Amino acid sequence: MKDLYIFPAVFHSAEDGISITFPDLPGCLPCAQTMEEAFANAKEALQLHVFGMEEDGEDIPIPSQVTAIPLKKGESLAMIEAWMPPFREKMSNKSTSKTVTIPRWLDVIAKREKVNYSHIFQEALKSYLGVADNPASHVRA
Repeated sequence: MKDLYIFPAVFHSAEDGISITFPDLPGCLPCAQTMEEAFANAKEALQLHVFGMEEDGEDIPIPSQVTAIPLKKGESLAMIEAWMPPFREKMSNKSTSKTVTIPRWLDVIAKREKVNYSHIFQEALKSYLGVADNPASHVRA
């Protein structure tokens, strides 16, 4: 797993906005209204796409040479960089929703006492698993 990925992206400008494709990453298709937004969206989409591939254990393809990518009228090419360490950290701290089942009588008491279920559940899991607040070193793909 690499920390830096740089992929070519094709920007297609039209009256209704800018669509972006990554020739080496089918399904990574951000869009935008302005060029500034297009570059930001392309970077975020690339990070998310690569992160998903890493999580799924997929091989990340080798980026195409820019000279091998044909362009049509209204298209331009740019290299988009994805620096993964901070993105991986952000994703590891993202909240995940879980459904739990408890007896009704316990729920009634907890509601009366204004219990924060998420906080209690997180603290209980960390205690049970013996882990600290920063999960990055504990998460396994």
